[in-house]
Amino acid sequence: MATWSQIEINVEGQFVNAQAPLIVSASRSTDIPAFYSDWFFDRLKKGYSAWTNPFNGIKSYVSYAQTRFIVFWSKNPRPLLDYLHILEEKNIKCYIQYTLNDYETEKLEKVPSLASRIDTFKTLVKHLGKGSVIWRFDPLILTDDISIDDLLSKVQKVGDQLKGYTEKLVFSYADIKTYKKVKSNLERNGIPYHEWNEILMEEFARKLSVMNKERDWNYTLATCGEKIDIDKYGIEHNRCIDGDLITKLAWKDTKLMEFMKVKIESVPAPTLFWDINIPDNAIILPDNHYFISAHKKDPGQRELCGCMAAKDIGEYNTCPHLCEYCYANTSKDTAIANWKRHLNNPYAETITGR
Repeated sequence: MATWSQIEINVEGQFVNAQAPLIVSASRSTDIPAFYSDWFFDRLKKGYSAWTNPFNGIKSYVSYAQTRFIVFWSKNPRPLLDYLHILEEKNIKCYIQYTLNDYETEKLEKVPSLASRIDTFKTLVKHLGKGSVIWRFDPLILTDDISIDDLLSKVQKVGDQLKGYTEKLVFSYADIKTYKKVKSNLERNGIPYHEWNEILMEEFARKLSVMNKERDWNYTLATCGEKIDIDKYGIEHNRCIDGDLITKLAWKDTKLMEFMKVKIESVPAPTLFWDINIPDNAIILPDNHYFISAHKKDPGQRELCGCMAAKDIGEYNTCPHLCEYCYANTSKDTAIANWKRHLNNPYAETITGR
């Protein structure tokens, strides 16, 4: 896990130590864009927020004084549209991991209509650019009522409408027995789930790969946190907080590139015979520049996670989407109680209003 620089901040007349991350994750733990955008951008303006460690309950502070990049995670990021200008004013770049599933019929998620969410996706792309909004269909859930072919049909429905608006589809298989919260929530909510096995995973991957070609999507396909190797179907292992993507979007930010140890190079002028000599693994940037990947996995993340280090500022048990398969809420009641506490004190230093 990254050791961010520590700075002193003034909290109601007292000086306290705070982490000062350059890269912020907002957030794996809850849907900040959907429910806490007002809170987050107020805290960004004030320069800090407080965060409670989910493992030991210790409260600590996060300063935004050095923040250069934010990775947002959301199932309904429409509220961000009112705040994107603030990031631009502060010269903070971002991209959005947009989980855009289609479980409307099954009512597995409490989210706006699929049509509304697709419209939000397209609107965000118009503001941020195609590479800055990443489509996730996550998780893929098998039940008595949802087969592999049903899932493929759902993916096709969304994928057809996003063609031209995204370059990538990230998916994950619901790993229920590994995550106690997911298993408990599904059983408590009476969802007749089925576990994935390698045969089923391969079947889905193969059919998805064929669909990607036949429908001329040409999306980059990637799995999130999966052990199974399905690269023979052209499916990559994803890096949700991706150093290479961050570089592509913010390569002119010299402070951020220095932190990430990325060296931006100029493409040399062609020789007499128009040969351009750049490394085979070069990643091309605009304006005749390139870089070599310096992405380094965060050792603090689980083994199969490829993400680089970022400071996550969310808290578990705070997401009112109330998805039936949720991994971040212990129970719906706990999440609603924390949401109500937030509403009673919406600009507190912590997301829970404390």
